Amino acid sequence: MALTLFAFDTPNARKITVALEEMGLPFAVQVVDITQKEQFDPAFLKISPNNKIPALVDTEGPDGQKQTVFESGAILIYLAEKTGKFLPAQGAGRVAALEWLMFQMGGFGPAPGQVHHYAALSNEADKRYGLERFKAETLRLYGVMDRRLAAHEFFADELSIADFAILGWVWRHPRHQVDLQQFPHVQRWYQALMARPAVQKGFAVALHRE
Repeated sequence: MALTLFAFDTPNARKITVALEEMGLPFAVQVVDITQKEQFDPAFLKISPNNKIPALVDTEGPDGQKQTVFESGAILIYLAEKTGKFLPAQGAGRVAALEWLMFQMGGFGPAPGQVHHYAALSNEADKRYGLERFKAETLRLYGVMDRRLAAHEFFADELSIADFAILGWVWRHPRHQVDLQQFPHVQRWYQALMARPAVQKGFAVALHRE
């Protein structure tokens, strides 16, 4: 199999499993158990120099050469360009897809990720400060998305890699302590995507060891 995904069961990895299934690409999974610090293995470092999952190896890359890709946004763009799917080649649709992909990478990922972190702390003072700070920003970002989706079926009008990127994080809305009923357009979009068979297959991919 040409494609191997190095991943664990996280929002950033789910972006990629959903994209791969939507694109109809066969792939193998190599679990990298971040709870056991396997992301620091020297062999993995050669694929992902930032020691982060997910990462991708394509033995049938450009010009038939092996290609490694790290960072989830870069993987999504690579796969979209490899298949010609979910990222327009030019024009306003491409700009919008890339804008909303970068919105997720730069904001709607880092902020709710901090909510995950602070919610797990046992020290109540530390927990309170972090949650207040990052929950406020997370709610602001949900509001930005809700306003966009009020006038658009998908973030870039047509279904794109931006939707897959954002979906991976909205999937964790219970951990963000967010009720999607407060953001009805996000809720409509989320339910529509989660009803897609390929998305369901993407979330069913085993990304942890039994």
